[in-house]
Amino acid sequence: MTRINHLSASLFLFLILSVSAKSQTPTRARAGDKSHSTFQNFNSRGQQIVRFDNMGEAVDAHDGEIAFFDGVYYLYGTSYGCGFEWGRKDAPFCGFKVYSSTDMVTWTDRGFLFDATTPVWQSRCNGNTYGCFRPHVVYNKKTGLYVLWINVYDNQVGFRVFTSSSPTGPFKEVAEPRLAVNSEAPVAGLNNGDHDTFVDEDGTGYIAYTDWRTKGTIVIEELTGDYLSGTGKHVKSVTAGKTEAPALFKRKGLYYVTYSDPNCGYCSGTGTSYKTAKSPLGPWSEGIRISNNSCGGQPSFVSPIELATGTIYLYCSDLWNNAAKNEALANFYWAPLVFNEDGSIQPMACQEKVSQPFETRAKRSKRSITPAGSSGNAGFTWFSDIGGDLRRSQSFRAEKNGLLTDAAMTTFRTGYPEAALQVQLFRADASGLPTGQALFSATVAADSVSWAPHQIRVAPRINVVKGQAYALVLGSAAKSGKYGFAFNDDQPYQRGVAAISTDKGKSFKAEPGRSLKFYTRIR
Repeated sequence: MTRINHLSASLFLFLILSVSAKSQTPTRARAGDKSHSTFQNFNSRGQQIVRFDNMGEAVDAHDGEIAFFDGVYYLYGTSYGCGFEWGRKDAPFCGFKVYSSTDMVTWTDRGFLFDATTPVWQSRCNGNTYGCFRPHVVYNKKTGLYVLWINVYDNQVGFRVFTSSSPTGPFKEVAEPRLAVNSEAPVAGLNNGDHDTFVDEDGTGYIAYTDWRTKGTIVIEELTGDYLSGTGKHVKSVTAGKTEAPALFKRKGLYYVTYSDPNCGYCSGTGTSYKTAKSPLGPWSEGIRISNNSCGGQPSFVSPIELATGTIYLYCSDLWNNAAKNEALANFYWAPLVFNEDGSIQPMACQEKVSQPFETRAKRSKRSITPAGSSGNAGFTWFSDIGGDLRRSQSFRAEKNGLLTDAAMTTFRTGYPEAALQVQLFRADASGLPTGQALFSATVAADSVSWAPHQIRVAPRINVVKGQAYALVLGSAAKSGKYGFAFNDDQPYQRGVAAISTDKGKSFKAEPGRSLKFYTRIR
């Protein structure tokens, strides 16, 4: 997906799926080392499901891919949590993040691929530019290096390339690559865009990219042996135009390229089409559309996943968030493609849940310990309305006597709240509603709140009584901009209630069957 045509998606979510990189030949895991997982795209009301890492923070990686290296899955993506907004000149560039998992269930934030806070990278990628997007990583067996390609708009070729000895970086920039198309175009123009990298079974690398000078045709070019540049061998006009976001993969000797049809940056519900060929350089077949709306988003990548039961091809679309220039609340729709016997792809049927067996070749990730006083991490979606007269509350019962050392609620900011966020702790009445004076209050500066859902942690250090009900309250005097919250209406916390106040906390009304995401820790 590109940001050239700024539209967007209506939903976001992140679901857990086991995948292996298209950047390597799929690797079969040990027989017998498997489990069965249900991957949830939407809740029962069709709303997005927020996915959190092992520390309870929303995964902030977008428009990237998942790769599989040495028994570990890596999710690469563009970060929006610091407040990047496409087209807003003073918006900072957040950089590219990577998350790892050995079981595709628990994700660990491994940080940024390189330091994007430097003046050089801010000048190349901040809101005053077209931005930088779409990190893709492949491994080169000959050089022993991981190679990162990103899409930029500050140079002629439209890409920058990096290498690292580790899949998590840090990645170091190498010389600018050369590609066959638009090599004589103006510097820093709309030349080449959205791309995908692919390594064939024989080790030959390819890049599929969008030619903006021809209004969105797809080009596929062979890479040099070190994957750092193009060889010049290429095929132009794989598509006729008005397309973008190619994903290149191979199945049973046949090559496929899926793409956004039409191109529609940050678009909610654009189509997905595909073509086939017997060689990456074509000739390519006529296009066939398999979805009119990409399950509410825009096609992003397809990853082969080799299971003991056979290979699946995981399709992903980016579910952009209601035309927001900041996409911290956006994520993915993921589900396997279904193929006919002749190799054609069946029309997509958007699925709320997907069940697949999967294997891991590495030791499984340790699950994070969830505190006893917690709503958990699964099944949450989000909304944003905290500010002005409106407050949100979540009550809980202390699981033991002791000192309440930590408490947290998950929140985020939308827009630019001009007032701080306030986190308070109250006793709760028999109905679970805040009562009396605040036992604890903390103020969190607006700039300290991420644009992606994350936990605001406070340290009340107040003695609590086992079985007594308490309530955490989020509020702000902000008149413009809002703070958000994560909530669960399918599997709510049973020892407390969510509540809302529209009169600055003077009175609260319970919202039965709902819980806000929180945790507490008592020592």
